[in-house]
Amino acid sequence: MEEFEPKIVAFVCNWCTYTAADLAGTSRLAYPAQIRMLRMMCTGMIDPKYILKAFIEGADGIMIGGCHPGDCHYINGNLKAAKRIDGVRRVLEQFGYDPERVRLRWIGASEGPEFQANMREFVETIQALGPSPAAGRMIL
Repeated sequence: MEEFEPKIVAFVCNWCTYTAADLAGTSRLAYPAQIRMLRMMCTGMIDPKYILKAFIEGADGIMIGGCHPGDCHYINGNLKAAKRIDGVRRVLEQFGYDPERVRLRWIGASEGPEFQANMREFVETIQALGPSPAAGRMIL
């Protein structure tokens, strides 16, 4: 039997988490290839429909990475995102998704090793959960 390789979509803040990913790369800190990274100017710009669409399109997990609270370049965008993500988790749970499939982490620009560790741990979590409940279903 073939090992399950999850598809992870990561919505990351341009100013902090994306920079941490870049630092991880330039420092040769490998992180899983299953990560498909989408750079956003701020996590506050992530509309819940983007997360739902990612799941419909076949994502097994969603990682959101932003600036630490108090460090947002857009004042409080990351705090707005935290509230939205809590709501998305509740909605997904009602449709049979484990809320652990959506994760929000604060990863600063200088935290390349933290980015690497979070990505590895999240992929392991999703591998343990298995494929998304929408996997293999026909969407009308």
